[in-house]
Amino acid sequence: MLFNSLNFALFVPVVFVLYWFAANKNLTLQNVLLLAASYFFYACWDYRFLFLLIFSTFLDFYTGSKIYTAKRPANKRFWLWLSVGINLGFLGIFKYYNFFAGSFTELLSEFGIRAGFTTINVILPVGISFYTFHGLSYVFDIYRKRVTPVKSFIEYSVFVSFFPLLVAGPIERATHLLPQIQQKRTFDYAKAVDGLKQILWGLFKKIAIADNCAEFANMIFNNYPHYPGSTLVLGALFFTFQIYCDFSGYSDIALGVARLFGIELLRNFAYPYFSRDIAEFWRRWHISLSSWFKDYLYIPLGGSRGNTWSRIRNTFIIFLVSGLWHGANWTFLAWGALNAVYLIPLLLSNRNRTHIETVAKGKLLPSLKDGLNILVTFALTVFAWIFFRSDSITAAFHYIKGIFSRSLFVLPTGDSLGGGTSSVVTIIILTLIFMVIEWLGREQQFAIAATGKTWLKPFRWMFYLTIVVTIFYFSGIQQQFVYFQF
Repeated sequence: MLFNSLNFALFVPVVFVLYWFAANKNLTLQNVLLLAASYFFYACWDYRFLFLLIFSTFLDFYTGSKIYTAKRPANKRFWLWLSVGINLGFLGIFKYYNFFAGSFTELLSEFGIRAGFTTINVILPVGISFYTFHGLSYVFDIYRKRVTPVKSFIEYSVFVSFFPLLVAGPIERATHLLPQIQQKRTFDYAKAVDGLKQILWGLFKKIAIADNCAEFANMIFNNYPHYPGSTLVLGALFFTFQIYCDFSGYSDIALGVARLFGIELLRNFAYPYFSRDIAEFWRRWHISLSSWFKDYLYIPLGGSRGNTWSRIRNTFIIFLVSGLWHGANWTFLAWGALNAVYLIPLLLSNRNRTHIETVAKGKLLPSLKDGLNILVTFALTVFAWIFFRSDSITAAFHYIKGIFSRSLFVLPTGDSLGGGTSSVVTIIILTLIFMVIEWLGREQQFAIAATGKTWLKPFRWMFYLTIVVTIFYFSGIQQQFVYFQF
């Protein structure tokens, strides 16, 4: 059940009506309804993996309680590592076994050793990386005495399985979401309207921008040997906007839907393409994952403390693990390593916390220095995305080699991309308009949060109607969200 599907458009209103009218005065009934809706939502993807979700939920609920009640530190560690081991074991089998088995077999073959490792034919359970990290954060926080175990299995299950965040985040924390699940919720009209606006903007990002950019990005990356360098640059740019609008569009819809039910989820994106350095980019891109790795991996490793070697080591570990989290492919590891290389100079010169505030805050345009920094950071990000999108390391290097060739100065044509020049130009113009709106709204939680608030009502509604018409006009073949595969 995709967020951009008719089924979801029917599902949410039904749950909304039952939630606020049939179960409005009973918190337990509201939570039961949310849990039932979440399990139904997940079963629509593949009901066979619903058991895995429930088992993972029970595992962390039980081990969290045992960690809290254990008297001896050794017992606390036992229950913690039991949870970590089983959770990562499931993740390893479903997501990484074939990758490591194949890579190890290839390595041994280089030394003339024939290994008998066999691959397994498994389907990756949708959302497993996300709900696994939900549960792990819960047991980690209990172990560190940041939270106490929740007594209600229903409440904890909603925390893990709440349908807006179930399959692609944001990755929530028990300290943030559980208190909202445990307290009475009342309908807030202003909050619901704000949620609808964020849903609308998320759908615009996904359908009008990401899906159309994906069409050309896929065509170029899948046939890169046949295109000149200028077209390959265009392909990298198309993918850059595809992945941002696809994933941040999902996050906007998730946050907006949650707000309809009186729940605030963690913000996941904060205009990352307006960052002035890579450190700022990673504070603004997939925020819930970046902060998860920082709190539960980077800081326990020593963080920025210690000698220079330790800081470099910790940075590479965090980015390599982040790359591996995204998928079982050497391209993701290369993407993570490249971002670590970008970040090391900032870290060693203590300039990784230079840009904390929003760029050009309170101003229409950035300074020349900020503008140049944004362009350089954006260019580095686009280059790194080539590895993320490519099917293999070899393909990525060939793609990059194709860019840095004489054909870089050959004007790309729309006809060679399977559509007229006007189609490519139209998508480029639409993307530029989108970026202007994002720039103007960069100080808000989402780009159109404050747009039109001071306008006359007819103009405000005309603006929203224009977005709706644009979504329908540019809608094509329905495509899954990119991060569902992670």
